[in-house]
Amino acid sequence: MKHVPVKNALSCTMSCVARPGAASRTALRTAKTACRRPAFVKAVLAASLWFAATGAALARTAILVAYAGSMGTVMDQHLGPAFAKARHVTYEGEGQGAYGLAHLIATHALRPDVFVSITPGPIRILQKAGLVGQATPVASTAMVIAYSPRGRYAKDFAAAAAGKRPWYKLLEMPGIRFGRTDPQTDPQGQNIVFTFLLAEKYYHQPGLAHRILGPLQNAREVFPEPSLLARLESGEMDASSAYESAVKSLHLPFITLPDAINLSNPGKARTWYDTVHFTMKIDGKSTVLHTEPLVFYAAVPRDAPHPRLGAAFIRFMTGKAGQALFKAGGYNPPKGPAL
Repeated sequence: MKHVPVKNALSCTMSCVARPGAASRTALRTAKTACRRPAFVKAVLAASLWFAATGAALARTAILVAYAGSMGTVMDQHLGPAFAKARHVTYEGEGQGAYGLAHLIATHALRPDVFVSITPGPIRILQKAGLVGQATPVASTAMVIAYSPRGRYAKDFAAAAAGKRPWYKLLEMPGIRFGRTDPQTDPQGQNIVFTFLLAEKYYHQPGLAHRILGPLQNAREVFPEPSLLARLESGEMDASSAYESAVKSLHLPFITLPDAINLSNPGKARTWYDTVHFTMKIDGKSTVLHTEPLVFYAAVPRDAPHPRLGAAFIRFMTGKAGQALFKAGGYNPPKGPAL
């Protein structure tokens, strides 16, 4: 039997499966006749094996990054694509409440190459589970009150943002639709409670948190983090809790809160922020919750499919290019030591 080079057999194989219109009818008839010749049988099998091996080699590795839901814009539109282009890989992002993600990772229901959390709490869950060693600070932010530019009270909120009226009085008005995230699964949901508890003391307004937020698990106010600002942007809600970084990324208007209540200043942690706390059930247990710095931490889980790629992504986020993208997205530089 005449030997047929794999390369030629490959050309024949491609011709035999070519879509109509990809070549002339005469060329296709010629290719089909050639492909029926006995000389090609073994060569086509070899070509198929070559195809499989080469396809696997050429397939791009995919890095999976699980991140706090508020980071969707900076991750999926900027950091992820930039890293993927530089490293010739593909990027996949999974954004949810950071506590919810931590529990998925801890039970091996989700195996990302990198986990990026807001506040140390979700990281500690994975450290306790033995899945994370060190976590690196990559950015920081502050609590703000975001408002809808399409809402009925947009002008009132703009006046509050300019300091012309108390923002908390506006939120107490009948008919205001306020949104926040779930304090059981998302650090932001806890942080807005802390913000209002601190506001009670700072503005001398006892009971302010309950008047605006109602019960901790308030079905009328609580929404998943990825959809919260989308609802606000559409005008479905008038105002919501938010991180400054997220609203800047989406170009949404917001009310800046003083350092005394926005949880952004680590220097105030022990002397002021830590003076408030609240209790709620977490994983079925009654837990006392305390404030934590609004710092984003990144770690590579020990069961990550591509740990070296995950470590490279963290280096990218903390490097010059990554920090420039964070800054452009409204994030502040990282604060404090590694966890």
